[in-house]
Amino acid sequence: MDDQTVARLIIENIGGRENIRAVGHCSTRLRLTLNDKSKVNEKAIEDIEGVKGQFFNGEQYQVILGTGFVNRVYDIVTGGSNKALNTDIKGDLYANMSIPKKVSRILGDVFIPVIPVLVATGLFSGIINLLKAFGVPMDENMLAIATVLMKTAFNFLPVLIAWSAIKNFGGSPVIGIVLGLMLVAPQLPNPNDVINGVAKPIIFDILGMHFRIVGYQGSVLPALVIAIIAAKIEKYLRSKVPDVLDLIITPFVTLLVSGLLGLFIVGPILHVIELGVLNAAKMFIGLPFGIGGLIIGGTQQAIVVTGVHHIFLALETNLLATTGFNPFNAMITGGIMAQATAALTVGIKTRNKKKRGLYMSASLPAFLGITEPAIFGVNLKFGKPFLFALCGGAVSGLVGGFLHAASSGMGVAAIPGIVTYMYSAQALVNYFVIHIVAIVVTFCLTFFFYKTEE
Repeated sequence: MDDQTVARLIIENIGGRENIRAVGHCSTRLRLTLNDKSKVNEKAIEDIEGVKGQFFNGEQYQVILGTGFVNRVYDIVTGGSNKALNTDIKGDLYANMSIPKKVSRILGDVFIPVIPVLVATGLFSGIINLLKAFGVPMDENMLAIATVLMKTAFNFLPVLIAWSAIKNFGGSPVIGIVLGLMLVAPQLPNPNDVINGVAKPIIFDILGMHFRIVGYQGSVLPALVIAIIAAKIEKYLRSKVPDVLDLIITPFVTLLVSGLLGLFIVGPILHVIELGVLNAAKMFIGLPFGIGGLIIGGTQQAIVVTGVHHIFLALETNLLATTGFNPFNAMITGGIMAQATAALTVGIKTRNKKKRGLYMSASLPAFLGITEPAIFGVNLKFGKPFLFALCGGAVSGLVGGFLHAASSGMGVAAIPGIVTYMYSAQALVNYFVIHIVAIVVTFCLTFFFYKTEE
């Protein structure tokens, strides 16, 4: 079925273009908010060739199409260059979201653009550590270059976060970059050096109040909140300041106010909160006998269904920035492979050729780390396969926690995630053990205890 036909059938079965309040898409799904949900013919959409699944997630109706295909269908639905439909689905959704979902969505919008460079940094770290593990000699100059490749993204993490956050909230990206650079300026002592007694904080006594100023290398929350404040200040000033003075006054006042707030008030408060959350997460992850991994691995993909899983991006980023390793990834990557295995097993057991091909194809993106087609198109649809995959994720998470496995990156899991476990032979063994356990447990449960409709 060609793209035009798929787009036309989707529009017809959601109540026509006039029923579309807003439309957008992610890497695999066409996302729509509708004026009247009752007009959707879910069965007819399920039967459209090329559609891998459909579901309502709160106010949003999502049609799973797959990578590449979704972009083409989206262009047709919106009319190509003729943007008659509202494509600001983010704004439309924010207006109707609960607070937890709104926080998760904000974190996702901010962190997702940053993930590729953190993945690349993790890969650099993995390759260099692998060379060290095999005793490959490197002189001082080579080590210096290796350190630049491994550490730069995390040393300047607040710059990346501030840039992405201010851009997401409608501010000027360059102001976000400068704010981020202010937070990691070399004149500010590194907080880790202050904790270890190597450096002293900058002390200010203002109106009887005692301020200890440090840098925010590796921090997430201070940069995120300060950038949001800066975006709000900048947008307010642009609406009030005359155009002739805007170029001078708006950036000056924005940087002055948000910079001082960040260094003296917002930064210190959020840094304490951030350390508290991070230490609590480390304690949970480090529960004895892999119990933390059991809980995380068994629930993470269920949290994906709720749409609030992006909240973990801040945790993963912080773990990498402060420790260099990400044990959280080792606890969830098996759960991703489990969802892929469950969908594949359902396909293997299905007699109908068309459905078999659909279910098995939905498992492919999951093996590459994108589980939504497998979850919503297959596993949740039949119920038991989803629960069996959660069991597989729980057991693999338990193994990951017991082995103290950890990734050297974030944002990639399942098969592509192997690159972040290449920093040592033991890490690579842990990676394979975790995934083999997830696949075997899920396959056995699904194969023997799931009965096809046929």
